Amino acid sequence: MIDTRKNIGVAGYGTMGQVIGQSLVLQEGEFNIYVFDKDKNKLDVPSDINVAKGIKDLVEKTDTVILAVKPQDFDRVLKEIKGRAGNKLIISIAAGISTKHIEKLLGAVRVIRVMPNIGAKIGESVSCLCKGAFATDEDLELTQELFNCLGSTRIIDESMMNAATAISGSGPAYVFYFAENNSLDPENIPEHARHDMMRRLEKAAEELGFSTEDAAFLAANTVSASINLLHKTKLPAPELRKQVTSKGGTTEAALEILVKGGTWTDAAVAALKRAEKLAKG
Repeated sequence: MIDTRKNIGVAGYGTMGQVIGQSLVLQEGEFNIYVFDKDKNKLDVPSDINVAKGIKDLVEKTDTVILAVKPQDFDRVLKEIKGRAGNKLIISIAAGISTKHIEKLLGAVRVIRVMPNIGAKIGESVSCLCKGAFATDEDLELTQELFNCLGSTRIIDESMMNAATAISGSGPAYVFYFAENNSLDPENIPEHARHDMMRRLEKAAEELGFSTEDAAFLAANTVSASINLLHKTKLPAPELRKQVTSKGGTTEAALEILVKGGTWTDAAVAALKRAEKLAKG
């Protein structure tokens, strides 16, 4: 019997890589999942997930490669797979790294860029997608199918990806900070508080250039997922906030503004500026 399942590779098996791999393997009969991480301690995986010998082996065994490696390792990994990625679909979840940058290092490859968020941990990610110069509509459809397994998806123009990082990527931290600052009970967050947070994030999204429809979608789903994370994980808001705050990253820049008493729009603008700075290297 011929195995017709799609072979999906996940390069980088940290927090988000694990969520992606474990979410996809639950789709019975759909995918063969291969993973690799340079930290061998992260590769103690369930028997239904395959461990590749290295990045090159991962690429050779799969049709689609999801790059979930740390930004500091990104270019090194691209150089490792150069020459092997020509007929593969490359999906990048790295913040601030453009499809053009990946195409510049790999050549005329099919690239889809995705910005998921921490809601993926409970199947409620808000993932924004865009395609590179050589990717097809079918590539975009497949990527949407993959990330729908983690939550909801939205196709946007790549010019808005840094803004998406500031809204749906860093947005959960705004919710956690708000909950912490207002001593909200995760088990019983009042409806007026939910609406207040959605309104703040929606306003910030519109200020960053999103359409009314996209802003409403990103705000509603990001706030809802963040509140549900607080409820389902039982983790304190400060702990979840730390989980989405990387040193020198977009969320840290936003929180610096919130701590000083700035608005969510001010925070999102700061996050956007940091994303743009990171994109320039």
